[in-house]
Amino acid sequence: MDYQKNSMSRIADKVGKLPVGLRSRVLSLLFGRLVPFLATSGLRFEQVDHTRLTVSIRNQRKVQNHIKGVHAAAMALLAETASGFVVGMNVPDDKLMLLKSMKVNYTKRSQGDMRAVATLSDAQIRDLYHIDKGETLVEVTVTDESGESPIQCEMVWAWIPKKRPQ
Repeated sequence: MDYQKNSMSRIADKVGKLPVGLRSRVLSLLFGRLVPFLATSGLRFEQVDHTRLTVSIRNQRKVQNHIKGVHAAAMALLAETASGFVVGMNVPDDKLMLLKSMKVNYTKRSQGDMRAVATLSDAQIRDLYHIDKGETLVEVTVTDESGESPIQCEMVWAWIPKKRPQ
């Protein structure tokens, strides 16, 4: 599929030309400017493209719960960020994207650092460009250091035109 460019994907393309060792840090800094709350959480963008986006968080004190694991809210933020930014890589600049619903089931205790991988199909991406107003369920998998998934997520993202019809 020939993916269309928007403001977010143009940023990712420019960063993709940097040396590999700098890409994650620069992407995390730039995307943190788009969504200031992200800068406070220590999320790191590892892989960014139109169909797949990977974000991670280290199990460090500022994001820990009372049992020294990644806090439940930080886990939800990880899933929301990965799913939102993969949509953001594809939503046309004339549309506004919004999280419509987020369902997170905590199924087991997490261990160590965590990673979220969100994906979109070519059909979902086509819908973002060809349907004026819609929604899509974004697949996101969150795993911990053991490779297990301590949470199961359902993230529904919606989009609408930025300008309301007259």
